[in-house]
Amino acid sequence: MDAFSRGRGKLQRSKIVESREGDYSSLQKGERNAFNFVKFKDAYTKECSEWSMYYPEASGSSQSPIDLISNDAIYDQRLADKPLRFLYSTSRETEVLNNGYTLVVFPRYKQVDSGLRIESIGRSGPLPDDGEFELSEIRFHWGKECDRGSEHLINHKAFPMEIQFVHWNTSKYSTIEEAVGGKNGIAIITMFGQIGREHCGLRIVADALEDVLYKGRQKTLSGPFNPSTFLPDPALWDFWTYEGSLTTPPCSENVTWIVLRYPLMMSLPQMENFRRLCTFVKGDHPHPGDDGFMVDNFRPPQPLNGRVVYASFQS
Repeated sequence: MDAFSRGRGKLQRSKIVESREGDYSSLQKGERNAFNFVKFKDAYTKECSEWSMYYPEASGSSQSPIDLISNDAIYDQRLADKPLRFLYSTSRETEVLNNGYTLVVFPRYKQVDSGLRIESIGRSGPLPDDGEFELSEIRFHWGKECDRGSEHLINHKAFPMEIQFVHWNTSKYSTIEEAVGGKNGIAIITMFGQIGREHCGLRIVADALEDVLYKGRQKTLSGPFNPSTFLPDPALWDFWTYEGSLTTPPCSENVTWIVLRYPLMMSLPQMENFRRLCTFVKGDHPHPGDDGFMVDNFRPPQPLNGRVVYASFQS
């Protein structure tokens, strides 16, 4: 994932978060050389199809995001009978990073038991039997205007924002780098952001954005943060699920996506705080023709290619 990696029960920071020139440590060592040629911001301002020149998996048959057509989703009673369980505890040292193309939140928990897990209750849920997935990071994608921003679409409709909870399988893999691309290695729970009333749980992150306006800026949140504050009421945990990929290079597949049906409501001022973030380092200047604001940082929908989307609810 980037900037941080987690060993089981232990957080390890990568050697390189960002250099002055804007190069990053990539997800996997073997891809770092290719990554030097394609900066994420450049990739978004060009055609995303160019990613496959450096990351072959980006042209795979199970890519994300997708345009999810609700009437085509197949209701699976087992998903309703075996719901997800969120075991998120409060993070006392939460890092917020502007990496130049998106905002990433890294919850950190000091004890051996991370307290940041999801799992299926019983068997046959969207996650593998006896799988235990630890939260690694929370990523945000948003648009310049409110008619776009989310990576996934629902019935051709985009939302102003998408918030992705990236987890890795600690039962099967020893590090997140090992889990990326591996079978049942990564599970991402994603929810949409919609404009409405202010979201109290989002306030602690939105209030920190002034300190991470520029690329490479990082801040430790001043107060406790519990990722569950982003989640809707348990009665509203309907979801769709399908097999896809990471939505940023290296676009590795074997990712279980869980798309929550009901969005997170946030105020327009909270949304505007994200749109003020910059893609360049303080003291530098944006590229010619680019205003330098971090917006429209989403990948367009990818072909479904015969994949099946399952629903935990009947529409």
